[in-house]
Amino acid sequence: MSDPLFLLSILCAFLFLMAMGLHIHSILLGIGVLGLVFIQDFSIATAFLRSDPFGQVASYALTTIPLYVIMAQFILKSGVVQDAFVMVYKMSRGKPTVLGSMTVVIGGFLGAVSGSGAATAASLGSVAVPELRSYGFKSDLAGAIAAASGSLSGIIPPSIILILYGVITETPISDLFMAAMIPGVLTMLVFVGCVIVMHRKNPALSGNDLPHSSGVQLGWRRMLTVLAVGIFMFSLIFGGIYLGFVTPTEAGAIGALGAFVTALVLGKVDRSFIASSVRDTAVVTGMIILILIGAAIFGRFVSFSLLPRRILSLIEFLIQYPSIILMILAVAFFLLFMFIEGTAVILMALPVVLPVIEQAQIDVLWFGVFISVICTLGLITPPVGLSVYAAAGTSGVPAGRIFNPATKMAVAVAVVVCGSMIAFPELATWLPSTATR
Repeated sequence: MSDPLFLLSILCAFLFLMAMGLHIHSILLGIGVLGLVFIQDFSIATAFLRSDPFGQVASYALTTIPLYVIMAQFILKSGVVQDAFVMVYKMSRGKPTVLGSMTVVIGGFLGAVSGSGAATAASLGSVAVPELRSYGFKSDLAGAIAAASGSLSGIIPPSIILILYGVITETPISDLFMAAMIPGVLTMLVFVGCVIVMHRKNPALSGNDLPHSSGVQLGWRRMLTVLAVGIFMFSLIFGGIYLGFVTPTEAGAIGALGAFVTALVLGKVDRSFIASSVRDTAVVTGMIILILIGAAIFGRFVSFSLLPRRILSLIEFLIQYPSIILMILAVAFFLLFMFIEGTAVILMALPVVLPVIEQAQIDVLWFGVFISVICTLGLITPPVGLSVYAAAGTSGVPAGRIFNPATKMAVAVAVVVCGSMIAFPELATWLPSTATR
C-alpha cells in the first residue's frame, strides 16, 4: 500500500468509526489492534494488550489527574463558584463592563482550580448569565462570557491537557504549568477586552427592564472563607510549584484536602456530597484511563507502521521552514479540538506529530503551551464547543446564539495570543527558566 493511500485509509477509518458514534477510546483501541494485525499478526496485538494497558496507567505522574479532579469536585459542590460570583457582583457595584470583565477573571480562576472547563461554564451559566443579563448584557454575550471563562481551564494550570502532554512527551509538568502562566493571563485579558468592546458596541436595549437577581446575601464569614480558598489555591499551585516547595502531585493532594476542608467549613459535607464527588471523580478519571489505554495500543501501531516517518517523508521539503510546519500543525490541532474532546486529541495526535515537531526543531515545552491555547479556542468554537453547550444547558440561552460572540472571542485570542507566542516565544519559555529547581 502506498504512503498516501495508507494515510488516507487511517483517516477514513477514524471518520467512519466516529460517524458510527463510538467512543474515542474504542476507536483508538480498535484502529490500533486492527493496524497491528494488518502489519504483522494477531499475536503481537495480544502481546501488547497484556502489557501496555498496565504499563501506561501505572505512572506516578498520572496521579495528579484524580487529585485535581476530586479537588475540582469539592470546590464546585461546595458552592464556592456561586459565592465567588456574588463577591464579583458586590465589587463591581453593578457596573456592566466591570461586572463582565470580573466575571471572566473569576471564571478563569475557577476554571483553573477546578480543571474542568465544561463544569465551570455550566456553573457560570446558571449563576452569572442571569446577573449579566439584568445589567445590560444581551443573552448571547452573557452566555459567551460564561463559556469563554470556563474554556480558560485548558490553558491556565492545573490543566489536564498540560498534564497529559507532559506525561507523553516526558516534559516536566511543573515547567509546563509555569510556561502556561503568561499566555494564560494574556488569553484572559483578550477575553476581557472582547467583552468590553462587544458590550459597548451593542448593549442590550432592555437590560434595565430586567429584574435584578443579586438578592443573595453573603456573610463576612463565608466571604472570608471563599477569599482564603482562592489565595491558598493560587499560592499553592502557582507559588509552591514555582518556588520548588511542592511538586504538581503534592500540590494536587494538598489542594484536594484544602477544598474538602473548605466544604466542611461551609457546611456542605454530607454523605451525598462525598458519594457524588467520588463518583464523578471516578467517572472522569476512568474515562481518561480508558483513552490512555487505547492511545497506548494506537501508539504501538503508529510506531510499527512507521507513520511518523511516512509523514516526514511527505513533508520533508518543508522541514527547513518550521513556521510553515507550525501553521499546518496549528490548523490540524484546531480542527481536531473542534470535533474531539481535548484529552483524546492530545493522546491520539502526539505520537504521530512529536517526531515532526522534533525534526522541525520546535521547542517541545513551547509547543505544549501553544496547543493548550488552541484547545481553549476549540472549547468555544462550533460545531462542538463543549463549554458553549455547557453554558447553554444551564442558562437556557440557545447554543447557536452563544457561538456567534464566542467565535469572535476565539478569533481575537488566535490573532493576539497565538501571534504573540510565535513572535515572542519567551512568553512561554522565560518563566520556567527562572523557577527554583
